[in-house]
Formats: sequence, structure tokens, C-alpha cells
Amino acid sequence: MKLRWTRRARRDLSEIGRFIARDKPEAARRWVGRLQRKAQEAITAPKIGRRVLELERDDVRELLLRSYRIVYRLREGEIRVLTVFEGHRQFPADVLEDLQTLEDE
Repeated sequence: MKLRWTRRARRDLSEIGRFIARDKPEAARRWVGRLQRKAQEAITAPKIGRRVLELERDDVRELLLRSYRIVYRLREGEIRVLTVFEGHRQFPADVLEDLQTLEDE
């Protein structure tokens, strides 16, 4: 099983890191690393994450790390991280567009 990050998910991590780094650069690096390691848990147990309620799809799941949601899609031999965002925020509507793009691949 391979873990891949979409462009959007990589951008999400960068934005999270930049936001935290404004006050605490070292804490930002540690936190982004924790998010990345949490996503890697899905490699050994792909269905470890819960289904994403907003999407109602069995192939799209999420792992939680404190208040952050790491949303990923299961595909044959691959886990693709779609987005990472703080849980108090609204679910990003354009993730659905990203899913459609992935299905067209």
C-alpha cells in the first residue's frame, strides 16, 4: 500500500505550518510531522479511519489528530490524502471536485 498526497493536501500542510510558524517555527515543524505520521497509520490498516459523514462514501475516510481532520481516499494499492484541515472549519466543498478528478485518472 502506498501513501500519496494530493497537491491540495500538500498545500494544506504548508498553510498549517506557516500559520503556526508565525509564533513558533519549531512547533510548526513538529506539528506538520505529526500530521504526516498520523496519515501513515492508514498504510497498515486502510479502514482505520472513520467514514467522512459529509461524503457518505465507504472509500473516503478520515483520521483525527486533536482537532485536525486528515481525509483520504482508498484505492487499489493506494491511499491518497485529499485534504487536511482544522475540524472546527466547514468541510471544503472543492474536495468533491478533487475526487472527481481522481476518478477520471
